Amino acid sequence: MGRRFRGEGHHKVDAKGRVSIPASFRRVLEASDPNWQPGGNPELVIVYGDQRRTYLEVYTIEAINEVDDKIDALPRGSMQRKMLQRMFHGQSFPTNVDETGRLVLPAKLRNKIELDKEAFFIAAGDTFQIWKPETYDAEELAQEEKWMEELPENFDPMEFLDG
Repeated sequence: MGRRFRGEGHHKVDAKGRVSIPASFRRVLEASDPNWQPGGNPELVIVYGDQRRTYLEVYTIEAINEVDDKIDALPRGSMQRKMLQRMFHGQSFPTNVDETGRLVLPAKLRNKIELDKEAFFIAAGDTFQIWKPETYDAEELAQEEKWMEELPENFDPMEFLDG
């Protein structure tokens, strides 16, 4: 397993769908692409999923290879394998970072998540997500508030690590 993504950030999206990737995220993409060479452009896979998914999830090459190995281990013809193949193979977009550290997001992906002038990036371990900022605020922050309301007032999230 390569390095992990950490942090979040807002970045402008231009009319052609180009958006800068946070610099620290680019370092993780480089470290997690076995074919990357200094001066090159690291590869990645954007999984956009079905109509219910309201964000784009970006996988490093190492992370997507791990997912592919798990899919390949499932029985051929099983519903689980078919569903995962559809999402990770069919509903995905392999691409790379350009020379200026940007992603070019095709109109299909921007339209799917209603991305316009600004993108919100948030780390998720060995992946990161790209959201329309307003959607993230409405969906994810609302869910987080709901979870927090269900916890005791002095709850420490580190307790989750103790199993």
